[in-house]
Amino acid sequence: MTQDTRRPTVFMMDLWATVPYYTAYLSKALLKKRVNLTVGSISYYLDPGCFSNRGVKLDPGFMDVVGKFQLPRLPRRVLKLLESLLNLAALSMRFFISPPDIVHVQFLPMVTERLPLDLWFVRLCRRRGSKIVLTVHDLLPHNTGESHRQTFHDLYQMVDRIICHSESIRERLAIEFAVKEEKVAVIPHGPFFYDLPATAEQTLQSFELDPRKLLVLWQGILSPYKGIDLLLEAWQSVEASVEDARLLVVGTGPAELIEKIREQIRSLKLQRVQLHPRFISTEELVALYRAADIVVYPYRAITTSGALATGLALGKTIVASDLPVFRELLTERESAFF
Repeated sequence: MTQDTRRPTVFMMDLWATVPYYTAYLSKALLKKRVNLTVGSISYYLDPGCFSNRGVKLDPGFMDVVGKFQLPRLPRRVLKLLESLLNLAALSMRFFISPPDIVHVQFLPMVTERLPLDLWFVRLCRRRGSKIVLTVHDLLPHNTGESHRQTFHDLYQMVDRIICHSESIRERLAIEFAVKEEKVAVIPHGPFFYDLPATAEQTLQSFELDPRKLLVLWQGILSPYKGIDLLLEAWQSVEASVEDARLLVVGTGPAELIEKIREQIRSLKLQRVQLHPRFISTEELVALYRAADIVVYPYRAITTSGALATGLALGKTIVASDLPVFRELLTERESAFF
């Protein structure tokens, strides 16, 4: 009787490049372990070299064009949807004939829409014999309340295995979504950007930083659940009591939210806050983290955080909201203040 030594085939699914750095670094690590891996993602339009620079080749199904160009938001979203439909059709035909052993789902951007084509694709793969692994990046979509709870309950019941990054999220999966404990693996969130060289000082020139002043950094994708309004309210007290402190808020986000932040800065009469509402390169990001004295995470809710993983990996002093996930990953007065 001969033993089957064939390596299982794995399809890493992040078709819209929703969590590109997570997908890239995880894929890089798996490829080093000689996993038989196909990475189903398009190029990340803000950083087209995100995957190729880490030795990861993309195979989204049929085409990868939209992510290679800088386009305005609306036409980009429309073209990305059309591209995704073609890719899903091509993958469905391919996997109907020869499904992978494992489909590892990072994100299903259509799951909350009336036509959740990506979810239907995953179900097709499951019917054809693929095992489905899901990484939980958001327990529920942020800023949507309870409107999608049943959809995600059904999703968590359907998949074969779930990966999350903290015990508190595993507990919530069991309590709120009736997921069996043995179905969930808790794996710590790995670090990002450890492979980047030390950056030159001129990288930070556009931020006009004064090395003599204490620098507090908030960095990420701007979203209401990340609590920038709470941070700005608290910053009033900092400006009143600490003369040499400066707050830097850096990240992309919706135009209406950016304007709300600007208005709050004006209404609170804050003098030492710099807002840079733009995408920053990975080189700039690492340089900013290295220059910062304190990194802040004033979140209202959290499932996992790549920004936190970056702050931890670079050994920064952290101030964070008092939330269960932060309590689990950080230690009061050792690695953070809550």
